[in-house]
Amino acid sequence: MTPLAPPRPAAYLLALLSVVAAALSLAAPGMAAGKTGQVTVFWGRNKAEGSLREACDSGMHTNWGGYHQMPRMSFLDVFGANGKYHLDLSGHDLSAVGADIKHCQFKGVPVSLSIGGYGTGYSLPSNRSALDLFDHLWNSYFGGSKPGVPRPFGDAWPDGVDLFLEHGTPADRYDVLAIELAKHNIRGGPGKPLHLTATVRCGYPPAAHVGRALATGIFERVHVRIYEESDKACNQYGAWEEAWDRWTAAYPATRFFIGLTADEKSYQWIHPKNVYYGITPVVQKKDNYGGVMLWDRYFDKQSDYSSYIKYYA
Repeated sequence: MTPLAPPRPAAYLLALLSVVAAALSLAAPGMAAGKTGQVTVFWGRNKAEGSLREACDSGMHTNWGGYHQMPRMSFLDVFGANGKYHLDLSGHDLSAVGADIKHCQFKGVPVSLSIGGYGTGYSLPSNRSALDLFDHLWNSYFGGSKPGVPRPFGDAWPDGVDLFLEHGTPADRYDVLAIELAKHNIRGGPGKPLHLTATVRCGYPPAAHVGRALATGIFERVHVRIYEESDKACNQYGAWEEAWDRWTAAYPATRFFIGLTADEKSYQWIHPKNVYYGITPVVQKKDNYGGVMLWDRYFDKQSDYSSYIKYYA
């Protein structure tokens, strides 16, 4: 893990202590070499993908163990300096999502809210903007409430926040956001601590704004996407393996998921047979291997990719 420069502020130490309980709810890295059966999938990018409830019902479910599709609702795609916020779930009926979240949680399937995405409407250029985003997340989606602030999912609370930061600058303060989330010990529901994850490009080292957040050491999971055609750092033969080695070595206390596309028409789609023979034998050698991430539910519903991948994860 990349250490922060000493001295560590008291707020950081409090934040780190507050996520210990959440981390203990997962199996400790070092005990996970080999299959875990865990598959996470991005949901919310196409209305034709079906409901969140259907995504959660697509496999056998246990709480953070055994095969299940753990959906990431994507994306909260506008936030930051302009003080505006926007949730884009591609036309899904938001009034039904709250009940679906509760259904998933009842089944033992955690659901996270992913922020960022492929658009350009977000940034966190200052500590103040990071704290404002925390305030918005807390009051709109988690345990808080504030007059005049709508709650799109009603009284349903997701189980976590995922940072999908496709663009940014070294000045962005996602580290402040991460520490604030942990420091407040936000809970995604009764007995369910909030899980903080990140979804990153394959190339290592990460962009400065991503690396700064990960350096806090309080992210439980990182999903490494090896399917982006524009990610030149991993498009050469064998490059993703070197990147995977560097990611997993840099953050040994974090679970790592290998990110694949379920889109059969994508140039970066990998046949299930090649996943079995060429991908999982490599990634599962790492003690902090966590599972497989799929992009996304819509493509998976078309290709039925996860029906094969679940046996290899």
